[in-house]
Amino acid sequence: MRSYLQATALAVLPFAAVPAGAQAQVPAAPTILADGTLLDVQAEGSTTRAPDVATIRAGVVTQSATAAAALGDNAQRMARVLDALKRAGVNARDVQTATVNLSPQYRYAEGQAPTITGYQATNSVAIRFRDIAKAGAILDTLAGVGANQIDGPNLSIDNPEAALDEARAAAIKIARARADLYARAAGLSVARIVSIAETGVNDGATPGPVMFQRAVRADSTPVAAGESRVSASLTVRFLLK
Repeated sequence: MRSYLQATALAVLPFAAVPAGAQAQVPAAPTILADGTLLDVQAEGSTTRAPDVATIRAGVVTQSATAAAALGDNAQRMARVLDALKRAGVNARDVQTATVNLSPQYRYAEGQAPTITGYQATNSVAIRFRDIAKAGAILDTLAGVGANQIDGPNLSIDNPEAALDEARAAAIKIARARADLYARAAGLSVARIVSIAETGVNDGATPGPVMFQRAVRADSTPVAAGESRVSASLTVRFLLK
């Protein structure tokens, strides 16, 4: 006799007997090779790591009466930003153009068609570097040379796989301990694991910060690296007997 014991609300499809000679359809649920009670457990394991990569997006927004003037002014200011990054020790391969945009600016009046009053040009780059302690100084440098749009830093783990494997192993241990608890409560024991499905991972990247505009300040912008949480979520199916 088969029965299902579920630790979480998961859909379980029953198995129906197929008459001899009839064409059987493959069921959506995995085939169970032994009688017993099925238990589905969802578990999340986690670990922490200090982030070792910072990403900043910095850009220049300029406005002028003509498209050419807006682009020309923007190009000059962006050249100063790139030169400042080079002098700050940021490698050229770690600086990548993110967006280039030119858009007209309109004046609206009731009962009249919109009138173009000028143009706005935007150019931004994504800057990736490993010395997170320099993040505050780089933010100040960018603002000091004309970057008037700054987004970051976004802190992350460069190689999260080892941490993710720790989290996965922890999730399996949690799921097994929970299965043992349910089995004892039901007067059964865990026979084996039937299946394991990874339902989600968090690689420790922090959410992207809100874009802001800042003025030059005499003091350095503080950046605290802290720790990033890495996690893995699993659904583990156990056979209880």
